[in-house]
Amino acid sequence: MLRSLRETPVRTDNRLLVATLVTGLVSYGYGLFRYPLYLTDEGVYMQRAWAVLREGRLSPYTYIYDHAPGGWVSIAGWSAVLPNQFEAFGNAINTGRVLMLLMHLVSVYLLYDIAKQFSGGNTAAVIATTLFNLSPLGIFYQRQVLLDNIMVPWLLLSVFLILRSDRRVTSALAGGLCFGMAVVTKENAVFFAPALAYLLYEKSRNHRSKRFAKGFWYFAGGIPIAFYLMYATLKDELLPPGLHFDSSNTQSIRVSLTNTIWWQLNRTSGSPVSGTGNGAFWQMMHDFWLWKDRFLFYAGAIATVVLLVQGLRNRRRNHVQLVAALLAISYALYMIRGSVLLEFYIIPLVPLLALNIGLVAASALARLPDAGKAGVLALAIVVLASPTGGYLLVHGDTGRLQLHDMYRLNLTSMQRAQMDWVEKNIPADARMIIDDDMWVTLHDATPAYRFAHSHYQASGDPAVGGKVFHKSWRYIDYIVMSNKMRRAMRVNNAGGQENWILDALDNHSRRIWDLKRGRVELAVYRVG
Repeated sequence: MLRSLRETPVRTDNRLLVATLVTGLVSYGYGLFRYPLYLTDEGVYMQRAWAVLREGRLSPYTYIYDHAPGGWVSIAGWSAVLPNQFEAFGNAINTGRVLMLLMHLVSVYLLYDIAKQFSGGNTAAVIATTLFNLSPLGIFYQRQVLLDNIMVPWLLLSVFLILRSDRRVTSALAGGLCFGMAVVTKENAVFFAPALAYLLYEKSRNHRSKRFAKGFWYFAGGIPIAFYLMYATLKDELLPPGLHFDSSNTQSIRVSLTNTIWWQLNRTSGSPVSGTGNGAFWQMMHDFWLWKDRFLFYAGAIATVVLLVQGLRNRRRNHVQLVAALLAISYALYMIRGSVLLEFYIIPLVPLLALNIGLVAASALARLPDAGKAGVLALAIVVLASPTGGYLLVHGDTGRLQLHDMYRLNLTSMQRAQMDWVEKNIPADARMIIDDDMWVTLHDATPAYRFAHSHYQASGDPAVGGKVFHKSWRYIDYIVMSNKMRRAMRVNNAGGQENWILDALDNHSRRIWDLKRGRVELAVYRVG
């Protein structure tokens, strides 16, 4: 006999939670090392984690404060406890992706509880976590080693603890600390502060210790941020000399935290998967996000508006609906604001849209009998899994039914084949221009490839471009091309800083190895 999802006993509740965790483990874990391609940013964060563990620094190059270090310090801690450390799961990025899988499972647990607390039942929790687990948009980006994937569990944990702040002041203290950790993991977490502060106000409004709860939350939230500021101050890198800010780059005078913030606020696109201006959000929506998961965006947008209207009609009674809507809206406004927008910035919005869909759907299903609820949910899962939804099955180029690419394709095997060829055929003392995805594997090898540097560092860091390569094609031995790396080099060449590398590639090299499959192409060039 089916019992009401809203009034399930503890045992059934635990079974539902375990089922959602297993679903997340399978959907995110199956194909984790195979799809998608290893990304440049994944290599950058693993490279910085390597520097923390091997060199006691925040970066193997000049740390320019482009991001707070909480994310890759966490990756370094994870790698430190593993046998073989960065190579524990075959290579550094695989090792990082296992941590991302664990981060996702933590997020699933927290999202389940938050949805349950917001709605008062399990229906919303099951719907929200199922969407979170199965969304192709979420799986594509959340398998990757990205700071956003470490920030999200901290954010959800802060919400989780605030919901318990009416019981203990220490919960508010811990919630604030978690929010501070989210900010020093990825700075854009700060845009969630108003919604979290409002939730804290509502949860502690009738509590005798409400002033302590709010004070402790703000104090604890500032602790990690204060440590970050103190680090920059002790390094004499908080302010630029003479308070002269240069928005053209971060190293024109001397590295400083505030000058980098100024640069971030004024910079333009520097990535082949980024956009700028007020239309960047909609361009990203069209080019990258909608075709991955239309349902999540359309249903999520509608659900957010519904919750916002409900919350504004009665802010006291429906404050959780208002908070859920504000969490999604505040981050969406940050993304729509203009300036630079990267493809994977969408990550924090995925669980929030899933949460809002779950809350609205649970409310709509509340009057149905038990069997009706189960039937509607089962039908929804079938539709999403079918080619109509595109979550599991899709029509291939020939029209034949097949599994979604994220479960079927093995793209990273091409990158591993390239890496194997490099290690077998290129001497360790060669001067190489590479992409960051293979940096740790080359530098953690024995012997290490000490002169292998990404084109970003070779063109942007004077210590690399000037001293190692002398900004001349004559000092490059090999160029190891990742997929779309040429495009990335041209996009990064707004000031002509990569001209000498492109000259080597276009006029002074020959291709000695390549591998192409579909739209993915890798190559190695011998220069000279």
